[in-house]
Amino acid sequence: MSAPTLAGAAEQAILVTPSSAIESQFSVWEDPEGQAELGQVRRLDDDRWQSVPSGSATFGITPSAYWLRFAVANQTTERLSLIAELAYSQLDDVVFHVFADGKQIQHVETGDTRAFYPRQVDHPNMLLRLDLPPGQRHTVYVRVETAGSMILPLNVWHANEFFSAAGDEQKLHFFYYGSLTVIILINLAVFLTLREKLYLYYALAIAGYLLFFASIKGYSFQLLYPDSPAIHARALLLSMPILALFSVLFCRELLKIPSHSAKLDIAIRVMIGFEVLNFIAALTLNYNAAAMLSAVSALFFFSLLFVAGPITWAAGVRAGAFFTVAWTPLTIGVLATAGRALGFFPENFMTEHAMQIGSGLEAFILTLALADRLYREREEKIRAQADSLREAQARSDAQKRLTDVMTHDPVTGLPNRNRFERMVNEQLQSDPDGRYIVGVARIARLEEINRTLGLSRSDRLLRRLAQEMTLLAEELPFLQRRTDCRGRQELVYQLSGDSFGMLVNANKVTDNFERLSRALKQLVEPVAMDNLAIELHPKFGAASYPNHGDNAALLIRNAHVGMATAPRGLHGTGFYSQELDIYSESRLTLMSDLREALQASHTELHYQPKLCLETGEVIGVEGLMRWYHPERGWVSPVDFIPLAEETGVIRQLTRWAVERGIRDLARLSGDYPDLTVSINISARDLGSGELRRSIESALKRHGVAAPRLTLELTETAAMEDPEKGLVALGSLAETGLALSIDDFGSGYSSLSYLKQLPARELKLDRSLVADIATSGSSRVILETAINMAHSLDYRVVAEGVENEQVARLLRDLGCDRLQGFWLCRPLPLNDLKHWLARYAESANPLFEAPTAG
Repeated sequence: MSAPTLAGAAEQAILVTPSSAIESQFSVWEDPEGQAELGQVRRLDDDRWQSVPSGSATFGITPSAYWLRFAVANQTTERLSLIAELAYSQLDDVVFHVFADGKQIQHVETGDTRAFYPRQVDHPNMLLRLDLPPGQRHTVYVRVETAGSMILPLNVWHANEFFSAAGDEQKLHFFYYGSLTVIILINLAVFLTLREKLYLYYALAIAGYLLFFASIKGYSFQLLYPDSPAIHARALLLSMPILALFSVLFCRELLKIPSHSAKLDIAIRVMIGFEVLNFIAALTLNYNAAAMLSAVSALFFFSLLFVAGPITWAAGVRAGAFFTVAWTPLTIGVLATAGRALGFFPENFMTEHAMQIGSGLEAFILTLALADRLYREREEKIRAQADSLREAQARSDAQKRLTDVMTHDPVTGLPNRNRFERMVNEQLQSDPDGRYIVGVARIARLEEINRTLGLSRSDRLLRRLAQEMTLLAEELPFLQRRTDCRGRQELVYQLSGDSFGMLVNANKVTDNFERLSRALKQLVEPVAMDNLAIELHPKFGAASYPNHGDNAALLIRNAHVGMATAPRGLHGTGFYSQELDIYSESRLTLMSDLREALQASHTELHYQPKLCLETGEVIGVEGLMRWYHPERGWVSPVDFIPLAEETGVIRQLTRWAVERGIRDLARLSGDYPDLTVSINISARDLGSGELRRSIESALKRHGVAAPRLTLELTETAAMEDPEKGLVALGSLAETGLALSIDDFGSGYSSLSYLKQLPARELKLDRSLVADIATSGSSRVILETAINMAHSLDYRVVAEGVENEQVARLLRDLGCDRLQGFWLCRPLPLNDLKHWLARYAESANPLFEAPTAG
């Protein structure tokens, strides 16, 4: 710590003469409690003040307030415009008091905990304007308090000289900032071009330096957020972990540390974790603690990277040499800066600008290292390109062979579907007014033949069939044919493993398809192979142009659909008919529409209340999905829930329902604090690890206790994978939420398995409840189910209750709860609120339920 040199001193004036430079000096008094008033300070004896003849003092990080006292005497014949400067922008609270002839003539408050404007001088440092008449003497008292380092460099300037010096200094600073900005932009451009995270890390590390220096010099406060001193304080604290984190990541990537030094990589990983914690600390701790932590962090961080260069250099990494040379001046600069901040080193030009000088050298050297890396990578790419050119001819030959393989079936050698579609489309484009028929044949028993004969013999059978079909096709002049680049004639195409296609020019058919019919009948005949007569059971389908489609893909599709109608069609061939096409595109698009509806909030949850049969109170609601499609209207859950199960959209649907249900329950909590909500989940959800996290997040976000959420799972879904189901349900139950087995009685459940489930509620399927009022046997079955559930410590809920008689019977049989249209139909949230209010006011809430309006 740089401290005053004398124990006490009388006030000595700073003399301003026409011929000599202004020599700054002051006296300082420490106020440990920070409570001293100006009058008390002025009455202090001279021996209480410590002299600082050098004009600069550093006290490190201290909670004390400090008072500075200095006098300025004008020994010229001119009126002087002076500026008194505390040349350290990080002082929190600075108050100048100017006295002349024992009277206060000026009072200026500044500091980086106050809004930047208005300041007497538009500059980051703490400045005071002094207007000093000839022969006059002004005494200045300055109270300084700061949460960071107490650094007090006092300078007294002629105003014109200050602005000139400040301008020169700002040019240097902004040249430095501009250089860093250019380096950042260059590396971001390289990153966007090469997609190598090394350059992104370097750009972000340099951005950390830029933020650090702009903050510590006060320029960011002056230019970016002059009205937000709190942001200014945190920006400086955040800059250190940012530059440290990304410098460590850059070092790890540049020096390829994981592949050269496992122990060093462990240390690097630990430092990465520590800097993440340091970043959090910069946001949450008080300024002093965070500043001290950053200073300590900087010492370890720069020391670690200082060692990393030589270690990797010794391991043969070329970049290690660059890194060692680059990091040395930066480490020295950081140590000097940290020592100055902690009060170990005096305030001077080197300690003030050491880190900037070091970072500039480091940035320049590492930029050279990256340039060297790019150059070497370019050389390697050129060599690789030369090698690839030598392989080009071989690849070209292989490509030709591969193209032939890709356009022909590997077993039969027939041209494949791609060739067929291309041929058909070209023919339709060249003859748009023609009439054509796409014919498709499918070997219906091929899968059975594969299992019976084995793949090798099945392949022989397919080759035999392909040859026979080609021979038959050659005798049909109305079949469209073409010749490939190798001179092979294409008549029959293999569309898939068991399907074949051909194109008929209907305008060339003159015999009412009799020859084609005879050819097809020959294909129906058994094929003899290995002393076996193998029945192929081929099916035939056809679609015509332009009636059934205007492109190959659509005609093939419709021919396959027409195949399903065979042998209704002519000549044993099923011709496509739109009336018989049961395959709707709208069914395929339903799930994409549902995804869009979930994102656009076009889906809703309607709620059906649950009634406690013991108390007559509504204790919960079940959320039921409702979807209004802008074109289809209301889409029934029966239509979209099974499709969502098949396609996996059910997971997105469940997350939406959980979020919406918890949100709506939170809105009801003010009037109904004990109300619960039930949400249905599927077996697909149990296989996803995201469900628990999304539930916990939603509960925390909306402030809802976990026991107020019940997840309902059908017994069929619970039994789908019992072992994994138990693990998944156990994990969900650990969060404190409730689990319920839905639709009990509609499937098969193992009682021993049910006993292991963490659920405590069974919902009886409506099929068990529907006729208990008219069927004695149904009543016995239901009573048995209720007693069994109670013996397993399950609470029983009956759903689908349609009338009061059934409700009374359920109560008499010991059922715990019910829901159904008798009580209330599913309602939107706002309607549910009105219903709950009316229900609470009803005279007999158990059996005089209000209608849903």
